[in-house]
Amino acid sequence: MKFISLLGTTGSIGVNVLKVVRKFPKHYKIVAMAAGRNVKRLAEQVVEFRPELVSIYDDFQAETLRGLLPEEYHNRIVTGLEGNKLVAAYSKADMTISAIVGAAGLLPTLAAIGAGKDIGLANKETLVMAGKFVMDAVKREGVKLFPIDSEHSAIFQALEAGQKDDLKKIILTASGGPFRGKNLEELRSVTREQALNHPNWDMGRKISIDSATLMNKGLEVIEAKWLFDVGPEEIEVVVHPQSIVHSLVEYMDGSVIAQLGIPDMRIPISYALSYPKRLELDLNPLQLSQCGNLEFLEPDYTSFPALKIAFEAISTGGVAPAVLNAANEIAVDAFLDSRIKFPDIAETVARTMDIVQEGSEDSLEDILQADKSARREALRIIQ
Repeated sequence: MKFISLLGTTGSIGVNVLKVVRKFPKHYKIVAMAAGRNVKRLAEQVVEFRPELVSIYDDFQAETLRGLLPEEYHNRIVTGLEGNKLVAAYSKADMTISAIVGAAGLLPTLAAIGAGKDIGLANKETLVMAGKFVMDAVKREGVKLFPIDSEHSAIFQALEAGQKDDLKKIILTASGGPFRGKNLEELRSVTREQALNHPNWDMGRKISIDSATLMNKGLEVIEAKWLFDVGPEEIEVVVHPQSIVHSLVEYMDGSVIAQLGIPDMRIPISYALSYPKRLELDLNPLQLSQCGNLEFLEPDYTSFPALKIAFEAISTGGVAPAVLNAANEIAVDAFLDSRIKFPDIAETVARTMDIVQEGSEDSLEDILQADKSARREALRIIQ
């Protein structure tokens, strides 16, 4: 039996984690969970999975939650960042799954690492903001970090086919989102609803917008650099609209190893939970004869400059990736609130990166300060 702390339990990844746990009750148990503001869904999850500790956004949400739960839970509810850190580092957990969206996942993930927990990482922003700092902590504490993003799980699996020293490059696939083929002028008129309508994946609002701008792929490039200890010149991105090939690895002898599967997050989640074994998920099998043509295309860096900006952040180093992430979060919120146009998201990020530059990637204090400064500057640019 593996005991799990789950951060982000009411989001799309968290819900899929619970689907896997529900299917294998003799293998896994949720002992602690943390959520944001979705009180009703969290209450339902607590009643079903009966964790020992629960964290929610703030005291107001906690009071509402207490009203929906049996009295035995009233003293087991904690709140805010400190509550999330308590859940992440919960003593009975063997593994912490970090599925909080955005920068909010960094400090709880670090708390879990510091407590000696193995990590199932679905919060890419943790490595985008503080990749060197986090990976140094992983090595220092001797914990294992398993990627849950479908692309990084695919790379993780493909790397088992060869030796790291034989690696030539990593190839990340991107669906291209709902606006593939559109030019900048056309993109200025897209709506929030159109941007949220991903053609292949069922994701949360923020990730859906990031996928539409290709910023999500840019964040994944930065995450891949730290996860797999490669340079930006060893990472390639190709647009693969069918989302069947989740990513590939090329070796020095010319062999290219790909991981294929239906677009269902339960596959990478279950592999992170059960590694090195696999679980029988009873999903619809991939029928290659019904897939049609599989396309692989060059990204359009003109219409979707976010991907190029992410590569620039890697080259700049320091706190640039943290600035990129923070500005993007502010810009995505502004787009969702109809305060800026779709192309303004990437423009806001680029302008913010030109302004906020000081800090060391080895200093958590510098990283958090850069995050704060970037949010302030991005808001000023938008206003």
